[in-house]
Amino acid sequence: MHKVGYFKSIHVKIVVIYVLLIVIAMQIIGLYFVRELEKKLRENFQESITDRVSLLEYSAREEIIKIRSEEDQTKEQSLRSILYDLNSSDIKEVRVIDVKYQILATSDSNNQSIVGQKSMDDLVRTSITAKAPFDNLTIDRESGHRIWILATPIISKGEVVGTLYIESNIENVFGQMNEINKILAGGTAVALVITVILGILIAQTITRPISDMRRQAQAMAKGNFSRKVRVYGSDEIGQLAIAFNHLTNRLQESQSTTEAERRKLASVLTNMTDGVLATDRKGRVILINDPALRLLRIPREMVLNRPIISVLGIDSEHSFEDLIHLKDALNLDLSSSERPFILRANFSVIQKETGFVNGLIAVLHDNTEQEKVEMERREFVANVSHELRTPLTTMSSYLEALADGAWKDEEIAPSFLQVTQTETHRMIRLVNDLLQLSKMDSRDYDLNREIVNFNQYFNRIIDRFELSKSENVTFVRRLSNNAYYVDIDTDKLTQVIDNIISNAIKYSPDGGNIRFGVVATDSILRVMISDDGMGIPSENVDRIFDRFYRVDRARARSMGGTGLGLAIAREMIEAHGGRIWAESEEGHGTTVFFTLDILTDEEGEWD
Repeated sequence: MHKVGYFKSIHVKIVVIYVLLIVIAMQIIGLYFVRELEKKLRENFQESITDRVSLLEYSAREEIIKIRSEEDQTKEQSLRSILYDLNSSDIKEVRVIDVKYQILATSDSNNQSIVGQKSMDDLVRTSITAKAPFDNLTIDRESGHRIWILATPIISKGEVVGTLYIESNIENVFGQMNEINKILAGGTAVALVITVILGILIAQTITRPISDMRRQAQAMAKGNFSRKVRVYGSDEIGQLAIAFNHLTNRLQESQSTTEAERRKLASVLTNMTDGVLATDRKGRVILINDPALRLLRIPREMVLNRPIISVLGIDSEHSFEDLIHLKDALNLDLSSSERPFILRANFSVIQKETGFVNGLIAVLHDNTEQEKVEMERREFVANVSHELRTPLTTMSSYLEALADGAWKDEEIAPSFLQVTQTETHRMIRLVNDLLQLSKMDSRDYDLNREIVNFNQYFNRIIDRFELSKSENVTFVRRLSNNAYYVDIDTDKLTQVIDNIISNAIKYSPDGGNIRFGVVATDSILRVMISDDGMGIPSENVDRIFDRFYRVDRARARSMGGTGLGLAIAREMIEAHGGRIWAESEEGHGTTVFFTLDILTDEEGEWD
């Protein structure tokens, strides 16, 4: 996670906000205080000047309206004396002006030349005309200080007899305000320093637990739930820290539960015999288990994030939307020239409660054996029907002929009855073979085992066939003189050997040889019966043990075979724990092998 810079941290933000609030508050208070103080000082200054002007105005009025004798001072002299007595640092200059705007006296000793001149000041003329005082704040040109000018009329018996023009030094008031502002600024600076220190300390009480929770959140994001947030108090932040610790515990429990469920799901998916694929809402594969990879025979990196219809090879027939609405299972034919391979795919939609499709689950099952069994069942029914139909058709036709009067013909009737009897025996053999296969398929049989010397046992069977064989076929025995003891059901194994030898005799040409051999290797006895017959095509060698399979159907049926002999032989050899197979080359004969377990001396005495 990106580290937060110091100046972007919440600690600095809280301090800055706190200081700004204090500064704004102090500025508002300072402006209000300074404005009100300045207003008050100015009012006090002006009231002070006005009070003194009232006394001065009374004295000037008396001198102006006074009737003088020759011994008395002149009006100008009297007014000059009154103004000379005025001694104040606040008042810069006072002038007495009559109604004709003539300056009668001034308090400025350096400016006596203006006495007798007319005053051109607009403030003086306005106050005389309006019979009311007027004031103005202006800047002194010589000193550059602010002065307050007041022009107040001198009224006697309702008539204006003159006016007083006063220039007062109000700069002192503003000087006092400057001193006060400096004191206020110093106090503000000290208050800000204290505020910053307090703000940092207060911010730490807020940001420390928040920083702890941030570090805990970062640790939780990495999967570490062992840390706990320190609780600093019982306020809202303390309660938040307690809730955060509780949340950590709950998340840890949830993660443990989720991890356990994930392991269970992974174990289930790994150990399933069926393949499982999961997609996102766009149909891209996001999960696949190992059985699915084995069934599809593709590496994992070629599956993930690819469309499922492309992975399953059905993109030309179906779209992802078709799979979402598909109700029945879909068969995927992945057969090759070497072997058949059919998968059954079932699809299940992952949906939210709102009906929004989140993805798709596909379950793959190897359906090759089931399809093969189904195909063999259909073929078996067809073969049985065909094998039964042929003798039944023959019997039906001959019986119809006999019923139509052929039984009266002494030459034809016996042959018709013989054919009917032959076909009946053929059907009985077929039904008996089917019953025997059915018992072996359902394991509804018992092997009556006994320990025999296989070479002696095998020679007896060969001797029996040699007595009845054609003179045009030669038996060649390649049996050793060693005694090999096996634990077998002699009746069932005799049936197996009889069937193999019978086939060898049937398909051997005149002058051909039938060879018999026995080889012992590592407690396994391998028995061989070979002929010089027509042979079997290499692609069909493995099929001669299938039920009803014949290399030459017409010839085999004419010889009375049911096509079940080798199938029964395979079931019986496998019931003895052995294996049976054939090797053949077309036109050069066929060799049938089967194996049996040899008993060793340690397994008991059998003499």
